[in-house]
Amino acid sequence: MKMKKSTVIIIAAVVLVLLILSSCTYVVAENEYATVMRFNKIETVRSEAGLYFKIPFIDEIMIFPKTVLLYDIPESEVLTADKKNMTVDSYITWQISDPRVFYQTLGTLTEAEVRLDALTYNALKNLMGTLEQNDIINEEDASERNDIYFGITAEVAGLAKTYGITVLDVKVKRLDLPADNEQAVYARMISDRNQIAEKYTADGEYEASIIRNDVDKQVNIIISNAEAQAARLVAEGEAEYMRKLAEAYDTPDKKDFYEFTLGLDALKASLGTEDAPKTVIIDGNSLLGQLLLGPQ
Repeated sequence: MKMKKSTVIIIAAVVLVLLILSSCTYVVAENEYATVMRFNKIETVRSEAGLYFKIPFIDEIMIFPKTVLLYDIPESEVLTADKKNMTVDSYITWQISDPRVFYQTLGTLTEAEVRLDALTYNALKNLMGTLEQNDIINEEDASERNDIYFGITAEVAGLAKTYGITVLDVKVKRLDLPADNEQAVYARMISDRNQIAEKYTADGEYEASIIRNDVDKQVNIIISNAEAQAARLVAEGEAEYMRKLAEAYDTPDKKDFYEFTLGLDALKASLGTEDAPKTVIIDGNSLLGQLLLGPQ
């Protein structure tokens, strides 16, 4: 019995020592901050990973994440400069940069998200209030809208510093139109696209008319030049023909022979064909009469 009683005492002592040791130490991970709270006041802040000691049953350890956090902000409505509502869906990436200030001003991650929600909404409302809806919803280069995001991020980051928070980025995931003016905006966008299409069509028709007029002009010039060239060639050919004819019949004998051949051709044409013979009355003194009757 004495042996068993001593064993129990030893075991109880070991357990007590372990409990005391466990309450005297705490571990800080790589991705964490640890704040040592003593009588509801921050005694120290640990940012390096490792094993640390504390006063048992007096010190309390508060753990905060060191990593980058993402908060998906609930959708909210903003009013543009031309008094039109838009629904904004956005998110924010942030991290705790000063755990001491963070605990003193906010205390919890939930409260931090509530505060970031308010800061981001105010920044969106202020900046969107300086822009018209047409400046926000358009088909221009999307990189131009990055100026909006940079402005919102800068404003939220500047205010969040007072809470020991570093804001890395604020992005708008989606900009929606309320149902009451959605169709009006779509109609405006369709009208704008139709105007652009009509302008392109008019410009194309104008360019086409210029091209057609130029082609017609070139065709008329080519035809005129070709007709002039043809007329010149015909005139040159007739002149050459008359010259050759004059050279061929430059004596009386040649002239009489030429007239004789012309008479034969005319006589042949006037007599018709075997299938359709003709009766011809010819004056004996005419050239054809002389050909048929012979010289008198």
